[in-house]
Amino acid sequence: MPRPGEISLAHHGVLFLDELPEFDRKALEVLREPLESGRITISRAARQSEFPARFQLVAAMNPCPCGWLGHPAGKCRCTPEQVARYRARLSGPLLDRIDLHIEVPALKEADLINAPAGEASPSVRQRVDAARRRQLERQGKANALLEGAEIDRHCRAEGKAEDLLKQAIARLNLSARAFHRILKVARTLADLDGLEQIGSYHVAEAVQFRRWDRS
Repeated sequence: MPRPGEISLAHHGVLFLDELPEFDRKALEVLREPLESGRITISRAARQSEFPARFQLVAAMNPCPCGWLGHPAGKCRCTPEQVARYRARLSGPLLDRIDLHIEVPALKEADLINAPAGEASPSVRQRVDAARRRQLERQGKANALLEGAEIDRHCRAEGKAEDLLKQAIARLNLSARAFHRILKVARTLADLDGLEQIGSYHVAEAVQFRRWDRS
């Protein structure tokens, strides 16, 4: 009898996958359904079971097989073909369902030691709480859960923001799914700024977070 797996155990929580390309390709592709629908269906012979799987996926990976690509020390010896094969382990449809793609470059020793203090956690929490309250008051749910007509109603980009979005779609050949996810991220960025209108800078920042679409 099918039993809940890791993604269902992470329901309403965080599923963290380190060294993402090292997971079996079939296991990664299974993530596509729950990332889209918030549930997972398991079929065994004549039986079918469905489990809840509304989780937040956080994943990490190296830039190349050896992990040194882009490091100031120049230690990487991977060929372009090896790097391409390594990154190709992640399919386009899976990456399309991940809202934020962020590259974290290695820091030089001096930059690491002299790094300025970041924003205090209590301050960040206040902004996030305020943004979430704004979303619930406006639409009764978080931006990440918006679908179809709800996105058109609550995440509309107008004026210069709409023009910038059109340029991004044409230049990056974005899918409809990526387009909607960019809109929801831009809506969230505007909420964090306490603004009802999505600005062009919100759209620009949301597009910048789509690292793999721009590579």
